[in-house]
Amino acid sequence: MDLTTVRWFLAVADVGHVTNAAADLGVSQPALSRAIARLEDDLGHPLLDRAGRGVALSPYGRLFREHAARLVAVEDAARRALGQAADPERGEVSLAFLHTQGPSFVPDLIRRFRAGRPGVRFRLAQDRAGRVGAAVREGRADLGITSPRPDDPALEWAPLVTERLQLVVPAAHRLAGRRRVRLADVAGEPFVAFRRDAGLRRIFDELCAAAGVRPLIAFEGEETATVRGLVAAGLGVAVAPPPPPGEEDLHGVRHLALTAPSAARTIGLAWAAGRTRPPAAEAFRRFVLADARHPGSGN
Repeated sequence: MDLTTVRWFLAVADVGHVTNAAADLGVSQPALSRAIARLEDDLGHPLLDRAGRGVALSPYGRLFREHAARLVAVEDAARRALGQAADPERGEVSLAFLHTQGPSFVPDLIRRFRAGRPGVRFRLAQDRAGRVGAAVREGRADLGITSPRPDDPALEWAPLVTERLQLVVPAAHRLAGRRRVRLADVAGEPFVAFRRDAGLRRIFDELCAAAGVRPLIAFEGEETATVRGLVAAGLGVAVAPPPPPGEEDLHGVRHLALTAPSAARTIGLAWAAGRTRPPAAEAFRRFVLADARHPGSGN
């Protein structure tokens, strides 16, 4: 079924006259008549009846008109959506990011980007590092903010910011008054760790191996807030990223600097190599990379 012919049928149905509808459409009357006849043959039912010098919808035509109008509306909506997707000022950006980047880093990027492009919408998903990379690779997300650098050759990755990791201990812990500690200082204590498919868990395992620590894992969490909460409850200590400003000693925990130079992680932007991104997503990618090269320029 040709949607152009469906549109022509609706024009005839509205006008009630083939010749007048042809003039409105800018086509010849014979061409319009042949198109309607082909549509009737395709559907297997007559759509128009003669009515004086004009035409009227048959019972089949009245039924088909409702569906024809919906078909045309769906096509129009699809074309509008495609047009908006191609517009860097009005399109949509699908962004996947780590749970730890949800409180401030990602919202701040989006806020500053939308200050210049308020019509751009964002479709967001928070997940673990492995799933963020998979979402970008499989096309479920245009971009991903993740750490550490994915080892997937299908993904490009650029560093954005490096943050020092800290040891999180309960407020009443024996080391709570210290400012800097070694991981070996808590070698015999239980740990609240991140799940094995989390990027932070990989860094934690490497830190423990380098320090000669065989950690006793009391619990594996997914979100930083959960890990800190379980530390506050006395289930163990944890290695985690720094908290948002002003929350360093809130929630019953203390954050202590780790002395190991490798106690850090770099957050980066990932995208699929060779894949065409919608203009809005590409504009956001360029904005984020430029922001990383000139930190603080948008603040």
